[in-house]
Amino acid sequence: MAHTALRFLPNAITLLRAVLIPVIALALVLRDYDTALLLFVLCALGDFIDGWIARALDVRTRFGAVADPLADKLTMLTVTLLLAWQQWLPWWFAALVVSRDVVIVSGALAYHLHVGHVDMAPTRLSKLNTGLEFIFLAGVLSLAAGIATDGAWWRVLLWTTTLTIVASGTQYVVQWSRKALAARHGVRAAS
Repeated sequence: MAHTALRFLPNAITLLRAVLIPVIALALVLRDYDTALLLFVLCALGDFIDGWIARALDVRTRFGAVADPLADKLTMLTVTLLLAWQQWLPWWFAALVVSRDVVIVSGALAYHLHVGHVDMAPTRLSKLNTGLEFIFLAGVLSLAAGIATDGAWWRVLLWTTTLTIVASGTQYVVQWSRKALAARHGVRAAS
């Protein structure tokens, strides 16, 4: 019975993270960086916890497979765009984050429409990128809240995160292009 109840816990945590996105946005608009940082860190911890529970208890669901990365992306996009708007981040960085996600989503949609089922499994590089984005954005929020001081860490994280954004976006394009070509060649060979 407890296992059945825990089956829905990862999805509940994911939904809670999604509900917090507009609250984080409001805190940022009001320049309440302490609250935004606290909620952002809670979302990051929730992401770790819901993934760990889903894997540990083997209660992964299709909903979770879609909603979990969507909640991550929407949280990071919201925070990135609002911090760029408030000049805590360079606009080119925000544009790069958005562009990577647009390329990945567009590629997955094109693959689904023209080739077949899309199994969105994040790569290690993509997981590294997500982790670095969370750390970098938490650092910038800490800076905005007056908790952290400006220093070399900001530039190191900015450029390291930028590198992983470009590399993981490129990796997805290459992987999905190869899968699409292999699928097309497989269809031609079967004809």
